[in-house]
Amino acid sequence: MGDSVPCNAIGSRITCDGEYATVLYVGNVPPTTGLWLGVEWDKPQRGKHNGCHEGVQYFKCDNPLGGSFVRPKKANFGVDFVTALKSRYVFNSKLSENTKGDLIIGKKKVELIVLEFAEEESQLRKLNNISLRDCNVSNAGEREDISKVCPNIAALNLSHNLLSSWDAVSDIALQLKHLETLDLSANRLRIPSDTGSLSGAFMNLKVLSLSHARLTWPKVLLCAPMWPVLEELHLASNDITVLERPVGVLQTLTLLDLSNNKLVDGNQLAELANLPVLEKLTVINTGISSLCFDDVGFGSKSTMFSTLKYLSIDKNNISQWLFINELDKLKCLQSLSCQNNPLLENESNLETARQLIIAKIADLKFLNKTEILPEERKGAELDYRKMFGNAWVTAGGNRDPELNRPSQAFLVEHPRYPYLIQKYGALEDGELKQQQPFALKNQLLTLNIRCPEQPERKPLVKKLPDSMTIQKVKGLLCRLLKVPGSELRLSYESTKMEGVEIELENDLKPLQFYCVESGDYILVRW
Repeated sequence: MGDSVPCNAIGSRITCDGEYATVLYVGNVPPTTGLWLGVEWDKPQRGKHNGCHEGVQYFKCDNPLGGSFVRPKKANFGVDFVTALKSRYVFNSKLSENTKGDLIIGKKKVELIVLEFAEEESQLRKLNNISLRDCNVSNAGEREDISKVCPNIAALNLSHNLLSSWDAVSDIALQLKHLETLDLSANRLRIPSDTGSLSGAFMNLKVLSLSHARLTWPKVLLCAPMWPVLEELHLASNDITVLERPVGVLQTLTLLDLSNNKLVDGNQLAELANLPVLEKLTVINTGISSLCFDDVGFGSKSTMFSTLKYLSIDKNNISQWLFINELDKLKCLQSLSCQNNPLLENESNLETARQLIIAKIADLKFLNKTEILPEERKGAELDYRKMFGNAWVTAGGNRDPELNRPSQAFLVEHPRYPYLIQKYGALEDGELKQQQPFALKNQLLTLNIRCPEQPERKPLVKKLPDSMTIQKVKGLLCRLLKVPGSELRLSYESTKMEGVEIELENDLKPLQFYCVESGDYILVRW
């Protein structure tokens, strides 16, 4: 690092005292003598001004306090690709000869052999997955150097380097005919006027990471013609706030990550709805609170996001169940991650919130990375059916099909409820009864316990708290009847609904959830 600077220094990336910056000015800054570099720091807090000194504007920064003047001798303009590669991957010359000796570990003597590394170039040619993160790579170097030294690279990490333009990246990629995965995160890349002319460098590129690159969505669309077969695009932590529909570009994307970009609203996502093969969308911490697939009504499947299978919406501002209702319109959605949203934080019981989501989205297979088993789905749907049974009746629902006319407001809030009634049947009057107010006299239930398939066993009478969960009831009966608890199946018959048997199938629910009352019969099978 001397006082001289490269001829194309303006726009170059540098490191200075361990911090990254972009050069925006080269020249004198009177009244001082000598050459200065005007730079904008990646971390604005490192700067002091906006490129103005004693009333003269030498350059301008995006951040009004992000600029500084530094001497060229303090700036590192980086190295070429092959220099960085050999610095990281070639053994120290002192170890290039066969070495044999003894290594003492504790009290044991271990034979030590350092293998010969004489054929460095041969070894480099075998590399297909390398990382040059934080290696100050700024350019491709001499023409064809890369293709001669390491032509077989398929996965390349160039994140957090000193690359300043897509032309420089193209010079590297053109020499890597097998390149499929590329990480350019935390670089600041100027966009060429004709991005399509660079597409030949990325003809096989399938996975691209551009996180922390200060990109807006219009800039992404300008770059997109360079990536004709791209399948995965990672754009976390950029400056993306407003989306536009990709026309003629990004049509091969199966995965898109927009996490940590502050979208102005959830309706922005509709601009991506026609990507023809998109399967996974990640919008974690984007600030979205609403979503609408307005091409169809509730109970129908949307043509939007027609191939989407995996959706991650963690850490957003989702507070309405209408958002979850909309997701049931997606015809292929199988996996949803929806943690750390106000919607769930407002629910006193996270298990209840999970059941509500499962009941509201018919075809969901995984929720928050946990598989939804058939038994859990059935339990969630039955609980949902009972939980909103009284609201259904109040809104005009009726067991008689001719009288069943629930209001539109109810159907908007509970679009799957009519299907659940059709699937499991309308609720009996006894299932619709309100829970009695909590009082000391109704804390204990006197229950008759019978084993209908074991008539030789005498019935038992037990007093149990109505807050006791089904799981704990099973544990008690396991001890009383001396049978394995995992094999027990419980149901109950109400004295008010003779001949009607109701399964107690959710182990996490208390007896009061099923409206069990004193005098009822608990039926035990195994």
